[in-house]
Amino acid sequence: MDFTAIDVETANADLASVCQIGVVRFENGQIADQWQTLLNPDDYFDAINVSVHGIDERAVEDAPRFPDVSDTLVRHLSEVVVVSHMAFDRAAITALFEKHGQIAPRSTWLDTARVVRRTWPDLSQRGYGLANVAERLGIEFQHHNAQEDARAAGEILVRAIQTTGHTLVEWLERVKRPITASSNWSTTRISRDGNPEGPLFGEVLVFTGAMLMPRREAADLAAALGCEVAASVTKSTTLLVVGDQDIRMLLGHEKSSKHRKAEALISKGQPIRVLRETDFRLLVCATE
Repeated sequence: MDFTAIDVETANADLASVCQIGVVRFENGQIADQWQTLLNPDDYFDAINVSVHGIDERAVEDAPRFPDVSDTLVRHLSEVVVVSHMAFDRAAITALFEKHGQIAPRSTWLDTARVVRRTWPDLSQRGYGLANVAERLGIEFQHHNAQEDARAAGEILVRAIQTTGHTLVEWLERVKRPITASSNWSTTRISRDGNPEGPLFGEVLVFTGAMLMPRREAADLAAALGCEVAASVTKSTTLLVVGDQDIRMLLGHEKSSKHRKAEALISKGQPIRVLRETDFRLLVCATE
C-alpha cells in the first residue's frame, strides 16, 4: 500500500498559477514522508482564491519559483502511484509543468473521489467531497492547506482499502469500471444531465464568456465527465468555466454577470471553482 498523495492551491483561475504544493508519501498505509512548499507563481492573486486558502502576494514574496523546486517535485512523483481527491490537482500539475516548458513526470494517478464513490454506497452519488468524506471517517485536517488536504486524501484511500479489502492495484482497475452494473447513461444523449459514472458527477457547471470550443461540444464533454450543465449561476453551481479570452483581457475587471454572481456566492461561502477554458480542457484530459 505504497503511494504518494498530492494537493495544490492556486492563485487564480489559471490552474498553472500554483502557489502551494503539498506531498505526503504513504508506505504500508502509514505516512513515511511529507513535503510542502509555497510557490511564487509570478501571477496575480484573485481575491476569491485568497479567501479560500489565505495565501496572497505577501505570503509568497520570498517563496521559491517553480524552476527552483521542479527537481524535488519530479522525484516525489516519478514512477509512483499519485493520489489526489478529484482531478483538479492532476490537471494543475500538468498545466504547471507545461507552463514552464517541462514534461510532467510519469505517474499512475488515482482519484480518491472515484474510490469513495465505489466504497461507501451512500456517497456514490453525492457527498464525496474531501471535507465531507473526511468528517464522515473522523479524519481531522486543515482544509485548503495543501499538505493537509494531501494527507486527508491519502488517509481516505487507506480507509477504503481497509474497508473493501481491495489492494491498491485492484483499485487502479476498479475505478475504471461503472459504480454499479445498472448504469445505462449514454454519451449520445442531448440532455445536459451528468453521466452518473463520470468522475465529476455531482458538479453543476456553467459556461460563460467567449470560448474557442463550440459551446455544444463543451457541454457534451462536461456532461460525459458527470457534470450537470446549467445555463445560469445559482446556489447549486460548483464550477464556472470562463472563456480564455475573457480571462486574459479582463484580468478580473468588468467580468460577465455570471462571473460576478459566482464571486458573490463564493464570498458568502459557496464552494464554486472558477476555471479557464484551457484548464477545462486539461481537466477533460486528466480524467481520461
